[in-house]
Amino acid sequence: MRLSIEKKQIYLYPKKIKSRIKMELTLNLEYTQIINLIRQLPENQIEKIKKDLTKDFISARTKSETSDFQKFILAGPVMSDMQYQDFKQQRQEFNLWRTQ
Repeated sequence: MRLSIEKKQIYLYPKKIKSRIKMELTLNLEYTQIINLIRQLPENQIEKIKKDLTKDFISARTKSETSDFQKFILAGPVMSDMQYQDFKQQRQEFNLWRTQ
């Protein structure tokens, strides 16, 4: 059975697969709506959600995002030692000019 919610109307579509009924539910919720729903849960279920998210979801996403960011930074331009010394000298000269 497929359940679709569109503009506060509910449609049910029966779908039979090998004598089993498969159900699918798609909701478009805003962040604040999700938070409000979580706040209505009992404390033990909130702790379970927190544990599940921390253990699997957040740690996996953080690792992949960090590695993507690291790849981005490492692929960026790099100064040679001579260019860096020139940059430091120009910055000192500019700071002297700016403070006079």
